[in-house]
Amino acid sequence: MGKVRSDVVKRIARELVERFSDKFTTDFESNKKILDSLIKIQSQRLRNQVAGYITRLIVLTRKAEGAEAREEV
Repeated sequence: MGKVRSDVVKRIARELVERFSDKFTTDFESNKKILDSLIKIQSQRLRNQVAGYITRLIVLTRKAEGAEAREEV
C-alpha cells in the first residue's frame, strides 16, 4: 500500500497547479525550489509533501494529454 496524503497537502497542491501550472515540472527538486519562491511554508516536511504531490499531478496531467493526442490521430 502507498502512503496517504492529507487533505491539506492535496488542497494546497491542486490550488497551486491550477494557478501556476506552467511553472511546475516533472522534477521534484525543481518543484521544491519553485514552491519556495511562490509561497512560504514553515515546515520542510510539508513543503516536500506538497512538492511531491505537485510532481505527481503534473506527470498524470501530461500522460492524459498524451493519451488524448494519440486518440485524435
